[in-house]
Amino acid sequence: MNPLQVCPHLQYAFQILGKKWNGMLVHYLSIQPNYSAHFSQMKRDLSEITARALSMKLQELIEFGLLEKHVSSGTPIVITYCLTEKGIELSHSLAPIQQWAAKYNNEGME
Repeated sequence: MNPLQVCPHLQYAFQILGKKWNGMLVHYLSIQPNYSAHFSQMKRDLSEITARALSMKLQELIEFGLLEKHVSSGTPIVITYCLTEKGIELSHSLAPIQQWAAKYNNEGME
C-alpha cells in the first residue's frame, strides 16, 4: 500500500460517518432501549433534522446494513428502526471518539 493513500478501512468508516447525521443517528439509537426507536420519536428528539432528511438518512443506514426497519401489521401501522449487530458494533466504536471530544471540545475556546 502506498503510504500516502488513506487506509481503505478508514475510508469505508468515513464514507458512513462523514455524512451529516449518520453518526448522530447511530449514537441516538445506541442509547435507546433495545437499540430501537420510532420515526416520530427520533424526529421529536432530534428536532434539528427535517422529516425528509431523517427518512433519507435512515434509508442510507439501512443500505449500509447498520439499521433494520420493522413495520407492524396492526392498526395503526408502527414503524420502528433498530440497530443491527453491525450498527451496535459501530456505536461501541464511537465511545472513544466521544471521550476524546469531551476532553478537547473546548480547547482553543478559552
